[in-house]
Amino acid sequence: MKRAEKVIISCAITGSIHTPSMSPHLPVTAEDIAAQAIGAAEAGASILHLHARETGTGRPTQDIAEYEKFLPVIKDGTDAIINITTGAGLGMTMDQRLAAANHFKPEIASMNMGSFNFNISGAAKRGGFEHDWEQPYLEMTTDFILSNTFKQIERALTDLTEHDTRFEFECYDVGHLYNLAHFADRGMIKPPFFVQSIFGILGGIGPEPENLMHMKSTADRLFGDDYYLSILAAGRHQFPFVTMGAILGGNVRVGLEDNLYLGKGELAPDNAAAVSKIKHILEELSLRVATPDEARKMLGTKGAANTGI
Repeated sequence: MKRAEKVIISCAITGSIHTPSMSPHLPVTAEDIAAQAIGAAEAGASILHLHARETGTGRPTQDIAEYEKFLPVIKDGTDAIINITTGAGLGMTMDQRLAAANHFKPEIASMNMGSFNFNISGAAKRGGFEHDWEQPYLEMTTDFILSNTFKQIERALTDLTEHDTRFEFECYDVGHLYNLAHFADRGMIKPPFFVQSIFGILGGIGPEPENLMHMKSTADRLFGDDYYLSILAAGRHQFPFVTMGAILGGNVRVGLEDNLYLGKGELAPDNAAAVSKIKHILEELSLRVATPDEARKMLGTKGAANTGI
């Protein structure tokens, strides 16, 4: 693993897991997504991981028109790296999932590195949903596979590499690291790899510290010094896990996509609050936070001026 002198903070602004009824602070309008993204960057995030939401319903969408409502605002309001999802919303086709990244040609795009059962149905038990799509969207995941076959991954890598887009490789289990190594061995991707290890999604690797150590040691064995490790964990595991990852020399991801709370029973008022909290923790540990340009240099991105935003 590359041990950088400074820690990259990624902030995942809205995602496609949490629904609008779960928190009044989850940004689902274009205006709120833009404002919270800029606020997160001002708080210390150097990478902004972005999804879009449908106007009026807050449902996840990859509609280019919805992205156009906030991406230029974010680019004008901050120099943070824009990272567009290709995981997108649950149940979307690959054409839908890749549409925004292919159109806007961002510096970074997320890339899920394997198929797995993705179950967030437990959240449907809360009740009190504002929109009729929310509960069925959550409940259907008892019979849902997040599909990322080798053919699908190869297509996505081929498409986006043509745009000189780099990747946030999302690895939800140990096997996903081996899938990444397969594409590296084929020469389809070039180091340094930005490996996002994800813990706590039902169907993926569990949120135990031993699993973090196992993911790191496996990545070390497969990639040596050719990768940067980043850590995210779902829900209440977020801050303890990312702190542990940073202590081990990794980078961190926070944000309302992954966790709606700042602490037990305390909803985060916005994404900036999550970034501020982890930045404070890092600085208390005598770890320095990377600026967007320092993150660009570490990850070898093409720069904001060379995107289609």
